[in-house]
Formats: sequence, C-alpha cells, structure tokens
Amino acid sequence: MLEHKEGQNVPSVVFPTRQNDAWVNVSTDDIFAGKTVIVFSLPGAFTPTCSSSHVPRFNELAPVFKQHGVDEIVCVSVNDTFVMNEWKKDQDADNITFIPDGNGEFTDGMGMLVDKADLGFGKRSWRYSMLVKDGVIEKMFIEPEVDGDPFEVSDAETMLEYIDFDAMIPADIMIFSKVGCEYCNKAKALLKENNMPFEEVTAGVEVGERALRAASGVATYPQIFRNGERIGGLDDLQKWLEAYDPEAEAA
Repeated sequence: MLEHKEGQNVPSVVFPTRQNDAWVNVSTDDIFAGKTVIVFSLPGAFTPTCSSSHVPRFNELAPVFKQHGVDEIVCVSVNDTFVMNEWKKDQDADNITFIPDGNGEFTDGMGMLVDKADLGFGKRSWRYSMLVKDGVIEKMFIEPEVDGDPFEVSDAETMLEYIDFDAMIPADIMIFSKVGCEYCNKAKALLKENNMPFEEVTAGVEVGERALRAASGVATYPQIFRNGERIGGLDDLQKWLEAYDPEAEAA
C-alpha cells in the first residue's frame, strides 16, 4: 500500500546532475527550501504517457501555476542525468526542472519505489504528484495501485484544481501558418500581445496543405483554431479578439 506523506518533510537527498558539461550536486534543500514547489514523478523518461501527457501539460500550465504562487515545477524520474537532460530537450520543456533520481534514493524515501522488472525497467517510481511548501509535503496525488500505468489523478489539471478550484485554464489554440507569410506573422503577434499561448503547425514543414484543407475547408493562411473550433484567418482573429470577454467566459 503506497502511503501518503502529507505533513512530512521530503527526503534529504543529493542528486548528481550534469550541467554545462560539469557535474553539479543539487540537494533537496536547493530545490525546496523557502519555495512552493510542484513535484510530479513518473516511471521513466521517453515513455509514452510521460512524454505525451504528463510532462507537456505541466509545462503548458506552468505560467498559470506561477500566477498562483508556485515557484518551481519539478519532474523526478529514476533515470540518470544524461537521459533526463536529453528528455527535457526532446520535450522542449523549459518551464520544468528535470531531476535525475538515478539511484532511486528520493523515490525510495517517498515510499514510491516499485518493481517494474517485468518490463525490464528494474526499480522505478510509481506515478504521483505533490505540492511541497518549504520542504513540507502539503498534498499528494497518488495513482491507484492497479495493473499497468494508471494516469488519473497526478495530472496538471488535478493539481491546479487543488490549488485554486476556480483557476482559469488557457484555451488550446493552434495556428496553421506558412513560411514567409506576413499575415501569419501578424496573427502570431496578436496572440502573443493578448497572452494567448499557441501551437504552430507549418505547412510544407510539418504537414502538407491537404491537412489545412481537411481541417478548415480552406487553403489560405493563417488559419486559427481554438478549443477545436475554427476562428479563421487574420481578419477573423482581429474581430474575435475585439469581441472576446475572458471574464464572461470564466463565468
């Protein structure tokens, strides 16, 4: 039975990390002392759920967590520092600190070290997240002890809901663009000016024009989508922004 450790201090551990081609020891005091920190821990770098959902969403919502008093978001995995560094690059997760618990000391101290020998992983971390204030664990979300790799409660949204039930989660915005497109650049600038994070898909680089036609029914650039609904091109975006009322949407 995995144990909640709310009200207890995090384990005292020193993590050997590789930074700028030098070995740097990072202690739990360095990470937690005097700070509010979110930790999420997972079975392994480059694994499916960890790479497709767990890391990306914490990275995306980092600005919202910061607005709610979180100083740092930390991802812990029982992997070595070289693997964790490469995974961070692969994920483009600049909003997250990746900590290599290569010897499993921190994970063991948390009572979350589990045997995944059946997958050839050896000892790894069970998936969980926690909110830590000045080294003291305030809240833990531990995945249910069932077969497989459950991902139900340690996600970013659950943590944000705990911190502030009424917190507003930014909409998902995607823009289809084309290299050298002046209107695309103007649309991206507008979104940035209005603090609206977006994902960009570039025609001819990441997808073909057929994908744009399939998604929007048109073949002009840019095309902007929000939460699955098409806003349209640059003129449409300008009109939409003029009418947009975030407070009304939150209500």
